[in-house]
Amino acid sequence: MFHDGINLDRRAVLRGGAAVLAVGLAGCSGGARDAGALRVSITGKGEGDPRLLFRHAGLEPDFPISYSEFQSGHLVVEAFNAGSLDLGGTSEIPPVFAAASTVQSFCQIAVNHGDVNNQVVLVPAGSTIRDLAGLKGKRVGYVRATTSQYFLIQMLESVGLKWSDIEPIAMMVSDGAAAFSRGSLDAWAIYGFPIQRALATEGARVLKTALGFLSGNYVVCAHEQALADAVKSRQIEAYLQLLGRGYAWATRNRDRWAGIIAGEIGVPADYIRDQFRRQSASYQLRPVTPEAIRSQQEVADVFTGAGLIPRHVDVRPLWTDRYNSIIAKEV
Repeated sequence: MFHDGINLDRRAVLRGGAAVLAVGLAGCSGGARDAGALRVSITGKGEGDPRLLFRHAGLEPDFPISYSEFQSGHLVVEAFNAGSLDLGGTSEIPPVFAAASTVQSFCQIAVNHGDVNNQVVLVPAGSTIRDLAGLKGKRVGYVRATTSQYFLIQMLESVGLKWSDIEPIAMMVSDGAAAFSRGSLDAWAIYGFPIQRALATEGARVLKTALGFLSGNYVVCAHEQALADAVKSRQIEAYLQLLGRGYAWATRNRDRWAGIIAGEIGVPADYIRDQFRRQSASYQLRPVTPEAIRSQQEVADVFTGAGLIPRHVDVRPLWTDRYNSIIAKEV
């Protein structure tokens, strides 16, 4: 558990970063690597688990995939840095911190556009906090260098509060869930399946969703060496096609998909159906566009302005559009 003011331990953040400072939109090259299984990250359970999606959508990869599970996107960036991932997804935020460091390891190859109403500030059952202004002076959990930190900053500013007006507590997802459950937090800025669990099992209440504070853009990243390897690159192309088809299946089969997710994370199906009814958007794989790059730059500028990144960063070199034509076929 960490108690943080506006100045994060930047060494801890930047150790997990990876800059791609010298590559253009069509670039991102690296050395060759052997052709084994495609190493893919999973962040979250249920809706965030492509294994579950592929299995129930009847999509069978014809190449080996090795999956690794992570609690947040900045850990995915660390795995890229360590050379242990070929493909992974994060929000717009972890790569922004990566761009402030000096290690080159990955490129952003696609946009995974989806729901922002599954990112919220939760308050416990019986809480007297009724609006964002009520967070002043409160202990608020969040996950450092992720969307939860970003939308929390934005929400506070929307009601005239600063980061220093709350007691922010940086925690990993599992630690935050435990702290929230035992009453150690007054509020929790969090994303994904822990929301449904807290609502279903603890009587938690959504104080505010991230609608209007997040773009809904999540990024698909690939290690530069995987992109440079012919076999790995073809595997990435095939994986993106599977993902696009999987999202299309989920959109067509929302009620069935809700029941599958509910069984996977252990909550009543009605909670997932309600989440789906409230979605700001269904998940869809999108190509790299100037608008997507501009959106991430705005995120970077917010973190720089808040003093969480030591200097201005340009996110454009993080992107490559080499898979745009493939993704467009699946949209």
